[in-house]
Amino acid sequence: MTEEAAWQRLSALCAASEQCLYDMRRKMQSWDLPEGADRRLLQRLLTEGYVDEQRYARAFVHDKSQYNRWGRRRIEFELHRRGIADATIADALAGIADEENDERLTELLKAKMRSVKARNDYERMAKLMRFAAQRGFAADEVQRCLRRLTNIEEDCYENP
Repeated sequence: MTEEAAWQRLSALCAASEQCLYDMRRKMQSWDLPEGADRRLLQRLLTEGYVDEQRYARAFVHDKSQYNRWGRRRIEFELHRRGIADATIADALAGIADEENDERLTELLKAKMRSVKARNDYERMAKLMRFAAQRGFAADEVQRCLRRLTNIEEDCYENP
């Protein structure tokens, strides 16, 4: 593939959705590019504003928290995996409000509680904790939400 053809593909991809340098490098690995073309293309993407790591991190945090319902820890892990700087990750994660995060976790746990089958309350809570941990929520967040949910459920059962 020629350098110009690679530029056309990469710029079109970046124009369609937010991308990071890690994603661009992965794309170019499978292409047979001339020596040094990958560095030149990445530099050009950065200078022309097609790739911006901060913009990517903010969009990634928004999308994964809103649509995939991931917790902060999972989002942070995925951004680290893509080579995003710690400061950039921290700035992007600051965009998730605590109340919004708790609300999302509460909705997830409510839905999961309906489908969890367990022999006792301990096993049920353990399954819910594992489920929330896989989604990237911290243990203290999960415990707080589970306490609140189980109190709500107990109140419902006491006052039919």
